[in-house]
Amino acid sequence: MASESVILILITAFIVFDFIFDNALSWLNARNWKEEVHPRLRDAYPEQKYTQARLYALDKNRLSLAASTFNLAIVLAMLFTGGFAFVDGIIGKFTGSPILRGILFFMALALVSDLLNLPFQWHSVFGIEEKYGFNRSTRTTFWGDKIRTWVLSAIVGGGLLWMIMGVYYMLPDYFWLIAWGIVMVFMLFMILFYSNIIVPLFNRQKPLENGELRNAIEKFASENGFSLNNIYVIDGSRRTSRANAYFTGLGPKKRIVLYDTLVARHSVSELVAVLAHEIGHYRMKHTLKGFIISAAQVLVILYLFNVISREEAVPKALGMAPGFHASLLAFAMLLGPLNHGIGIIGNFISRNNEYAADRYAYERTRSDDLARALIQLSVDNLTSLTPHPLYVFMHYGHPPLLERLARLDRLREGEHGA
Repeated sequence: MASESVILILITAFIVFDFIFDNALSWLNARNWKEEVHPRLRDAYPEQKYTQARLYALDKNRLSLAASTFNLAIVLAMLFTGGFAFVDGIIGKFTGSPILRGILFFMALALVSDLLNLPFQWHSVFGIEEKYGFNRSTRTTFWGDKIRTWVLSAIVGGGLLWMIMGVYYMLPDYFWLIAWGIVMVFMLFMILFYSNIIVPLFNRQKPLENGELRNAIEKFASENGFSLNNIYVIDGSRRTSRANAYFTGLGPKKRIVLYDTLVARHSVSELVAVLAHEIGHYRMKHTLKGFIISAAQVLVILYLFNVISREEAVPKALGMAPGFHASLLAFAMLLGPLNHGIGIIGNFISRNNEYAADRYAYERTRSDDLARALIQLSVDNLTSLTPHPLYVFMHYGHPPLLERLARLDRLREGEHGA
């Protein structure tokens, strides 16, 4: 009983600490806004737009605090009133299969959690995002996305859980290694086919039309020895006015995807620079390296879960009988410190990858087009120019704009100096 109490105390401490730490970071980040636009961006960032960006960040922080406080209260209530055991007991009356019971248990928790958070999601989209001119989603689109997400999560998540739990109960001695293999195959499949299978369920993608932009992109790719046949434009404007671009896939499945909002707002030379940045990621094998790092992380996590799942005190701390889903729930709650560590390392690597891709783009274009594109994206998206360094360290996968511009400026000055 003592060990069960200790585990419950640890779970509670980790959850509460995460809540306090994350909101303290958000508070520090909000206080780090400067009164005036940084001199480097004074000509590009109108004062009125800068004020709007500060208000937007404030509104988002308030909503985030409300949502996180609400969710903390729900989780603590479930922990100390036996709520998880109650849900598990109800599901157990309908099935004697431990695998089906576990799948239904997690599906029930995910669905109820999403439903409880609907007011926050709705206010984010139709309150804050609409207030600041970002939202283009309709009520029909919102609910359509919800239903598709629920169905997709049930099919994909349920199928993955079914395979992993099957291994756990049939081959317990080799569970963590076989489960790792299953997850790796799934991750690789998603990298290769995400844009072909998942994206079309939510958005329309079409090949970039023939014309000045496609000619410029193909010319750049050819001059830099990069084989690129798959250039697509996605209708991101169906949901938001935000602009983006991303690279996906490996080998012959590689694909560049440009948001229609990005194409509409930027010059051809800026779009080529953005594409050069994405090609830089591929050239330096950032996607492949990220996959390998993720594989190592998953292996460590599955090994730790394999060890912890053997301890009956872990599920009993939640008032639940021993079993895969009970151990997994408790393990997920105990994983907070490790998740923070993994997140810090992952974000550090990601930020350095962005710098490297920026450098690649500059060296191939020899222009300020990427800098101009980054500035315009920041202005359009109302991003913070001066995030707190600790917040960046913990949460930023991309470097802050001013730091990226400073490095690009040094590249240009070094070139001219030489």
